[in-house]
Amino acid sequence: MAKYLVSINDLPPDGKSFNLTDQEIWLDPIREFKMDCRIEKPLEATISVQPAEDGCLVRGAIGGEVVAPCNRCAENARIGINAHFDEFEEIPLESALHKEHGEGESHVVYERHAPMLDLGGVAWEQFMLAMPVNPLCRPDCKGLCPICGANLNLEACDCHKEEEDPRMAPLRNLKVGKK
Repeated sequence: MAKYLVSINDLPPDGKSFNLTDQEIWLDPIREFKMDCRIEKPLEATISVQPAEDGCLVRGAIGGEVVAPCNRCAENARIGINAHFDEFEEIPLESALHKEHGEGESHVVYERHAPMLDLGGVAWEQFMLAMPVNPLCRPDCKGLCPICGANLNLEACDCHKEEEDPRMAPLRNLKVGKK
């Protein structure tokens, strides 16, 4: 993943803003994790970093558009990314960085014994948080027929659908007596 390291010690007291437009920030992990999505409109993150005691305040927004398969019918679902975020990145002690923090828990790394904030990591994390868990091509997507696989958004199928849950078959003839 592309790293965009910013020295936390060199930030002015009122902070600094960064605009990330390099698509490799998102494309590298998409390829690495073999995600089934593609960037339709370029993603862009605007991140403001303000130093604070024991860390830094990170605020920003991410926007763009990606295409991923619909969770119900597998057709292309266009997903607008428009998210705002606020988070605090604590600066761990350099000696404790590897002991207490696991891989990916902190966006603060040490380079030449100086704390650096990985803006690429922040941007990727916020992109993943903005992605829906179950992308849909449209809110009322009917999905696929479980029997013949027809896309029910495009056509109706003539498959015989059992109205009752087959797992409930043993209980169909159960009679409950009165006391």
